[in-house]
Amino acid sequence: MPLGHIAFLGSGETSLAGGRIFESLARLLSDPLRVAVMETPAGFEPNSAVVAGRVGDFLKTRLQNYKPTIDVIPARKLGSEFSPDDPEILAPLLRANFIFMGPGSPTYAIRQLKGTLAWDIIRARHRLGATLVFSSAATISVSAWALPVYEIYKVGEDVFANQGLNLFGDFGLHLSFIPHWNNAEGGMDLDTSRCFIGMERFVEWCNLIPPENTTIGLDEHTGLILDLEAGQCEVSGISSVSLVRDCNPEMYPSGVKFPLSDLGEFKMPEPLNLGIPEKAWDMVTNLMPVENDKPSDVVLLLLEQRQQARARKDFSESDHLRDIIAAHGWTVQDSKDGQVLVKL
Repeated sequence: MPLGHIAFLGSGETSLAGGRIFESLARLLSDPLRVAVMETPAGFEPNSAVVAGRVGDFLKTRLQNYKPTIDVIPARKLGSEFSPDDPEILAPLLRANFIFMGPGSPTYAIRQLKGTLAWDIIRARHRLGATLVFSSAATISVSAWALPVYEIYKVGEDVFANQGLNLFGDFGLHLSFIPHWNNAEGGMDLDTSRCFIGMERFVEWCNLIPPENTTIGLDEHTGLILDLEAGQCEVSGISSVSLVRDCNPEMYPSGVKFPLSDLGEFKMPEPLNLGIPEKAWDMVTNLMPVENDKPSDVVLLLLEQRQQARARKDFSESDHLRDIIAAHGWTVQDSKDGQVLVKL
């Protein structure tokens, strides 16, 4: 199974440029499109479901030609009823082949995901071919060293570097990501580039991180797509991406492709599940999303809707509903006596 693609957006996940990136990635997947939108980065907000739901609605419309199954994963906060360690909440992740995380707080996302079942499943799914897309706060959170933008820009703390989720650590790469690289909301009075903290404080942050680290700055409405199997990176969108080593940026404009080796020496994990706890790997490879032997009310409702679709001979809708049911951990078998649910 080839590694999935990974994409990063500087901003604008629901913009025209973002939509084009989503569509280009969806086109590469041969299986039915099963999208999981993570609430976690915005989990501290009372309206986190709305924030993630907007992205889900956008993807449902933008990718409608692919008839996607869209699941919003309410993995909001450790120790709560919406924990990133709850297997039932995470069930749709186990079959998702397109996983998105976006707006919120980078440091909150790191605290809520590091060492959790949710983060382990996301990484395992990627190793087995799922596409990962990160935007805004989530882009920062998956860094080796994360920029604590709110603490610096909003709270006024001294500049510091925060250890991130380090998505690429098992691949031998030391990468950090800064969205909103070319932000200019401050106008002439305030430098809000480098994700709102400005050039001066960015250089201060840059001098704090290890020299082997490469920082990737993503302009707004611009993305970087990594094809790990082909060893290639592609800039997409309306502006450019900057690679920063020793605080010295090198710019790659939109449309440019460059080798993955420009980011460092990439190494395939050996074995493939290197760094992923056995529990998460077994859940993904065995497709055992729910520990409950009884289907949920949601699954039963979907099953009823599928029966109605088959009765009116709408087999396209029937197949679509079957895929949604599968994302919840159950497969449907059609027999002469009707539909039968079987736990995956």
